[in-house]
Amino acid sequence: MKKLMFLGLVAILLVGATVGAQEKPTLQVNAVKTAADIAWPYDGKQLQAQLAAELQTKQGKKFAVVTEPAGTGRYFILNCEVLEWHPGNAAKRILVGMGSGRESAKIRYSVTDAGGKTVFQHEDTIRAEFWGNAYAGSVGQLAHPLADKIAGHLSEAKLE
Repeated sequence: MKKLMFLGLVAILLVGATVGAQEKPTLQVNAVKTAADIAWPYDGKQLQAQLAAELQTKQGKKFAVVTEPAGTGRYFILNCEVLEWHPGNAAKRILVGMGSGRESAKIRYSVTDAGGKTVFQHEDTIRAEFWGNAYAGSVGQLAHPLADKIAGHLSEAKLE
């Protein structure tokens, strides 16, 4: 009898978790695009994957973060475009320090709902972190600070 009650409780919890997971909206992260005249040295698809992973870590309780079209249920789409890019100056970073000479980019990003209505749009200058990161070769040092900015705006947004 106790085993049956335990199994019933587990089943109720699993069904509740599944229902709760279905209520969570999906955030589709599209590949990062660049303006036509920008010499962007990074792969937009790799940056997309890294950005999605960062956002899953930061906003995973609020969204199911994906990189392919969701199509069903409640979902939002994140688009990013690099408007300007500055590689920074390694000599200045070494000689002056204090954050000078870091890589930076002016990036426009927006979140739209399934119907195409813009939920929010921002344009920010993103600067590389002081200490860099392990994946700088493929996506630069801007993925983490960009994800921080976007996650902050997602937290503030009224996504109803």
